[in-house]
Amino acid sequence: MLSFNMSKIKFIFISLFFLIFFAGCQTIKNKTDAIVKKENKKLSQYIGKNLDDLKIDLGNPDEEFKNNNGNLEIVYNTKKYGILCERRFEVNSNSTVIGFISNGCF
Repeated sequence: MLSFNMSKIKFIFISLFFLIFFAGCQTIKNKTDAIVKKENKKLSQYIGKNLDDLKIDLGNPDEEFKNNNGNLEIVYNTKKYGILCERRFEVNSNSTVIGFISNGCF
């Protein structure tokens, strides 16, 4: 009889652990999604703007190079809490920002 109750209690504790663990993961995912959404909203304001506007707001880039499409890639690198944040903008031949990628930025 005692072992039956112990296995029941063990099952309840394990179930509670997984419930709390997965609820915590969902909270972290929700916060991360909100941060990414805010970052994308901030960077999307540069789409269609001139390269000079981008450089006025963000300063001189860490890297500039031509990509495989012949467009200019402008790269800004920063670090927060030891994590590298890279913001990469694609600029066409008319000096207009046509795209961006943000990695590790929060």
